[in-house]
Amino acid sequence: MLESLLLVFSLCIDTFVASIAYGTNKIKIPFSSAMIINGVCSLFLAISLFFGSIFKDFLQPGVATTLSFCLLFILGVYRLFECFFKTYIQKFSDIGVPLTFKIFDFKFVLEIYANETKADYDKSKILTGKEAFYLAVALSLDSLAVGFGSSLGSVRYLEVILLSLIVGMLALVIGCFLGSKFIEKVNINLSWLSGVMLILLAILRAI
Repeated sequence: MLESLLLVFSLCIDTFVASIAYGTNKIKIPFSSAMIINGVCSLFLAISLFFGSIFKDFLQPGVATTLSFCLLFILGVYRLFECFFKTYIQKFSDIGVPLTFKIFDFKFVLEIYANETKADYDKSKILTGKEAFYLAVALSLDSLAVGFGSSLGSVRYLEVILLSLIVGMLALVIGCFLGSKFIEKVNINLSWLSGVMLILLAILRAI
């Protein structure tokens, strides 16, 4: 249960911070949009766990455990320094310089990754279903790698998915509530906390 909670919390931190930003900017997230965000994020996690479990069957137990540790540890270190990456994207986004990569709407997703409130591109102050989907994809980018790395070790798949659905929805609701109570716009970056959780999860796998 502890490993499942660490995994889910590390992935839901971005959702929590994004919902705070939306609440602060007075952008409403309807229940249907919240369901889309939560559903897409959990679906990405489930897909990554599924493919990881298939790949695991072709590896020796010791190799799978070592690979799981390495992936989670590297992702944890990356998350610790992710704020610099987001700052880089935000810098180009603010000055209007186009990003190098653009595959379908990937550039747009990268911009949302740096500043989640940009998902409300029509400035309606209400997150529509389509906008919620874009936001969910941006929030789910990390879950693909994290879920894959976690599934190479021992993981309770159903437990993780259920916790993802529950914790994800709570993160949205609580984040929006807290954000709406802030008078001034705040800039919160908790990527480092997610990184700490992933590193701790990697260490637990190695014990």
